[in-house]
Amino acid sequence: MVATRRRTLPRGSSVLRVLHLVRHASAGDRHAWRGDDSARPLDAVGHTQAEAIAAALVAASVARILSSPSVRCIQTIEPLAAKLGLDIEISAELAEGADGRRTEALVDQLCGQSGDSVLCSHGDVIPEVLWRLAHRGIDVNPSRCKKASIWELYVIDGAVSHAAYRSPRSLAVRMEDPR
Repeated sequence: MVATRRRTLPRGSSVLRVLHLVRHASAGDRHAWRGDDSARPLDAVGHTQAEAIAAALVAASVARILSSPSVRCIQTIEPLAAKLGLDIEISAELAEGADGRRTEALVDQLCGQSGDSVLCSHGDVIPEVLWRLAHRGIDVNPSRCKKASIWELYVIDGAVSHAAYRSPRSLAVRMEDPR
């Protein structure tokens, strides 16, 4: 489902890259997990979702894959990294509770680089990035950020120009364990 109206590109502009902002896949119940929450792994549904994310992004021109240090984020994009033969770069700017200004600066930095990037993060960080983009005039809905979803941030002339939301359902991903 597209979060913005279809737009024609300004004459002479082209989409140079897409930043794929991925929310980590299902990792079970946070309150049932004993131990450091950053070590909480994906559950069985989450592993299925991670494979669907990899299938959805494998054809993109991905040059970099970045992740929160949390295990659930790393595991969400491991299948994609394996398929593409890319390393996963750990980024504190994508960690749960990260300062939104630092995450926004990371997005801005990636806008100036060649190739698509995949950034895997959390349900507090992604809406913050979207909120900041909305304040720049980008038509996004920061409340849409389900687990295993992808926000595609389209970069034109070095800046995010518009965005599209890909729900887990659009990736043919189960949202809940059928048990």
